[in-house]
Amino acid sequence: MAANLQNGGRLRPVDLARPHGLSAQAVRNYEAAGILPAAERTAHGYRVYTPLHAHALAAFLALLAGHGHRTAAAVLREVNDGAVDEALRLIDESHARLLDDRRTLETVQGALRDLVPEAAGAVPGAAGGFIGALAAELGIRPATLRKWERAGLLRPRRDPVTGYRRYDEADVRDARLARQLRRGGYPLERIAAVVAQVRSAGGVEPLEPALHEWRDRVTARGRAMVAGAAELDAYLRARERTRKATA
Repeated sequence: MAANLQNGGRLRPVDLARPHGLSAQAVRNYEAAGILPAAERTAHGYRVYTPLHAHALAAFLALLAGHGHRTAAAVLREVNDGAVDEALRLIDESHARLLDDRRTLETVQGALRDLVPEAAGAVPGAAGGFIGALAAELGIRPATLRKWERAGLLRPRRDPVTGYRRYDEADVRDARLARQLRRGGYPLERIAAVVAQVRSAGGVEPLEPALHEWRDRVTARGRAMVAGAAELDAYLRARERTRKATA
């Protein structure tokens, strides 16, 4: 927490704002939104902040980087209302979402890695073709392939003579990817999004930079959550000291 103490610990909005590169109005807006505790007023109506408000602002800005504005603001409001357990529950939910994102990334990376050896060992023309051949290769029922098609995972062409579905190499790749992700328990709508990315990239290999960027974002968010937890703990301790001092 970086805020210069003035007049025995009394701080102006600008004193809170300046260390974070904010405007004084932003600080007032945060107070109005319940992110900062209500400030006392002077006889002339000026707001008087304290080191406790500086702790609250530092906690909010730190939580913001890892949890987003909505969760960070909700956490500070709950703390300021004395509902610490509810604030911690909100943080737990945010951590759970990050863990889900991390697991999804790992599953997608694993599924894409598994596609490479499968494709390398495949005999051209041996897989794909009509629905029965592809279903047999994947060890699934033809009805499953039709269900995946309805969900947007596959886009087979129709044979101009027979009207039967025909699966090309891209369809085989997408079907293999869908099978891997389904084994991981992922719903069809999430698999469809991954398949769409593979199609847009033109294959598996071009997705590597995107996967590295995804992992970097997950890592950065995790570290930001750790930093946010430290600032929130500092704010909670400051509240406890203030409560004991005024008891």
